[in-house]
Amino acid sequence: MNYKVLKGPEGYLPPAASLHGVCLPEKGEGIIEGKCVIRDVCIRHIAKSLLEAKNPTFFPGPLVIWRTTDYALERGKLIREIAKEADAKIIPMPDYRPKYPMINPSVEINPNHPNLTIWHNKIDVGIFIGVHCHQANLALKIIRGGTDCYTVALCAEEGHEEANASLRDTDNNTLKILLDIVKEMKKGGA
Repeated sequence: MNYKVLKGPEGYLPPAASLHGVCLPEKGEGIIEGKCVIRDVCIRHIAKSLLEAKNPTFFPGPLVIWRTTDYALERGKLIREIAKEADAKIIPMPDYRPKYPMINPSVEINPNHPNLTIWHNKIDVGIFIGVHCHQANLALKIIRGGTDCYTVALCAEEGHEEANASLRDTDNNTLKILLDIVKEMKKGGA
């Protein structure tokens, strides 16, 4: 199939990417708009997307925020460094539970309506990291359906077919590579 996972808005009920033949990337790969590519190509694409965005924003989830291991603390520092280099905001996602009827879209994202935060903050590139996979896929599909935000999922597991771009097996070494590439691109390197 030739289905592309492009930024939206795609409509109220965007189709599930997997039903259109979009597969998760294999080890050593990433996924860009529904097509599996070599990992390095995907990392460069993500770096370029970050640097070309008007309002890039990181959404670190509970797997980053509430973990207190040395690994998680280093992960948080790397996210802050990448965000600083790319002039990106950080909006934490500390909790997914719906908070109806009140939600403050400038500080939190709701898994049932993540588009509120994106619309409110005029986010054009959203980078999700440390989000449980089932919540990430739900949020990514809703975002693609109702916003024009380009979504990136930096996944520690197998990646996300619902994102516009996704890396699988994203560990701290991968974040260091992304940081180095962002710095290189800022200096004018390819």
